[in-house]
Amino acid sequence: MSLDCPEPPPASLSPHRVVALVAPKQELYPVTSASAVFGYHGSAIPQHYSFSLCAEHPGSLPTTLGVPIQVDSGLEAVDDAKTVIIAGWSWALTPSPAVLGAVSQAHARGARIVAVGSGIFVPATLGLLDGRRASVHWELSRELAARHPRIILDDTIIYVDHGDVATAGASAATLDLCLHQVLQEYGAAHAMRIGRQLAAGPHREGCQRQYPPLPTTGPMPAPLAPLLEWLLSRLHDPITVEDMAAYSGVSPRTLTRQFADQLGVPPARWLLERRLAATRALLEETDLPVETIATRVGLSSAVNLRRRFHSALRTTPAAYRRSFR
Repeated sequence: MSLDCPEPPPASLSPHRVVALVAPKQELYPVTSASAVFGYHGSAIPQHYSFSLCAEHPGSLPTTLGVPIQVDSGLEAVDDAKTVIIAGWSWALTPSPAVLGAVSQAHARGARIVAVGSGIFVPATLGLLDGRRASVHWELSRELAARHPRIILDDTIIYVDHGDVATAGASAATLDLCLHQVLQEYGAAHAMRIGRQLAAGPHREGCQRQYPPLPTTGPMPAPLAPLLEWLLSRLHDPITVEDMAAYSGVSPRTLTRQFADQLGVPPARWLLERRLAATRALLEETDLPVETIATRVGLSSAVNLRRRFHSALRTTPAAYRRSFR
């Protein structure tokens, strides 16, 4: 079984090279999620990335799925990678000197280090997270805190991105973190194209929760998915929390609690983030005036859009359009 993606067609510019460092007993979900985002998507989507695997000891490696993967490249593959993804479980808890050396050199020359799950122990051992906030899986937080007390650990949010180092606590956050990287480097429209092709759910921001806490009494909150899909189809409408609650058949207070429990953000903030994402895509892909975009995404006026946009992104719609057109 090989996870290396098909060779993309020739491009005028070399793609951003993403290398996933794997090992025996590898958990496949974060690796396949990264491959899905950074791999070849066909001629309809520009190929900005290439994706491949490497291992300290190449060959046929067993996985937690019960089938092996064939890895042909050794740690030398990290030498020219622009992003190094470290995903795993037990193997990453005690990284070898060779792995630490390869990742340290990659970071020193400017490569981005992405650690998922127990992969966080690699940048942690190298001191790359000292004094910095990091997302950690709740099952690993106690051990990581004991080994590396200088890291500011957060076992509630799904990912934290510092630019040079990013951490995702749970395997299921890999897709969100990878799409976040695409959005930062090539814009919201490109990230949304990839997300649509993968039929991914609405992109989750890093501040959202890893998992909903179990209620102490009563039934689990109803899934929010139908409401979220309804909101995405009606971004142009002036929707209030009361409207959302009426659609869901609950009180505004109950809906707010469900958002806090399941997504870690209030309903109005979630909706605003989706509107800003749609704004970015329209700025990148169209020549529509800001006033028209504001109407389309439900921000009512150009003045309101500019204020919200600057507050979230610290730039203006015009400057953003010049950068990402």
